[in-house]
Amino acid sequence: MKAMTATAPHQVAITDVAEPVAADHEALVEVAAYSVNRGETFLLAAPPAGWRPGKDLAGTVVAAAADGSGPPAGARVVGHARDSAWAERVAVSTAALAEVPDAISLTTAAALPLAGLTALRLMRRAGSLIGRRLLLTGASGGVGHYVVELATGAGAHVTAVSATVDRGARLREYGATTVTSVHDAMGWFDVTMESVGGDSFVEARRRTHPTGTVIWFGQASLKPVTFDFFDWIGGTVGAPIEPFSYEISSHTNGEDLATLLRLISDDRLHPEIGALLPWQDTQLVIEDLRARKLRGNAVLQVIS
Repeated sequence: MKAMTATAPHQVAITDVAEPVAADHEALVEVAAYSVNRGETFLLAAPPAGWRPGKDLAGTVVAAAADGSGPPAGARVVGHARDSAWAERVAVSTAALAEVPDAISLTTAAALPLAGLTALRLMRRAGSLIGRRLLLTGASGGVGHYVVELATGAGAHVTAVSATVDRGARLREYGATTVTSVHDAMGWFDVTMESVGGDSFVEARRRTHPTGTVIWFGQASLKPVTFDFFDWIGGTVGAPIEPFSYEISSHTNGEDLATLLRLISDDRLHPEIGALLPWQDTQLVIEDLRARKLRGNAVLQVIS
């Protein structure tokens, strides 16, 4: 079959690979579309041996899991694979699959997994947001769009940091206040969600109320965070910093994907697809993601 493989640092191409062999708890899915995430572009800088890119996918089950779990053959599904999903077919654990309602396109579903799972689980970590002030950095990517829509819908006052005014347009439609620099965010904030790292983290933490919480869920700038002890105690002592990983959850990926699909069906969540292209254009999307030219999610359709 055909699959996208890493050919050099930050470079991919469609090549011939062996057909996937599904374990007993895995379904074989024919991929219709997949999403490219910024984190995958980092892995492509130095691809691990034997690894093929791809976590987010949507498609049709062509062979149900041998153990009887999960969707039957012919079911339309969205999934979050360990890897190798940028391909014509992929084996996916049934615990990481959810059936897609007929009213939702597979291209829309493909934009959900990593970004949607992260946003949903960030909301759980934050707890009740009714009437609370939320600061979100790195907000114009896929995760940011989902967080803003979910948080404003939950009653939060959201300030979202996006690189440009244009990249924040959809966030304003959802009811967020947008700024292009964290320095322009007017605190105090009850909850801060930080995903950029470097100076962005330091400035965002300074704006968090002593009784609030900083949830640290990424370092997109690739710049490490450093702390000055005297700055730490300069007015914001007490606000805890909580490292966050979307992979740690009391719910399976499949359960949470089903929740996200229900929110779309209820007109409460609207995936922002910043690029919808044939999978032959994956390299272009990777370059645009690295240059921060895209907002929302990038979805590629697997077209022969």
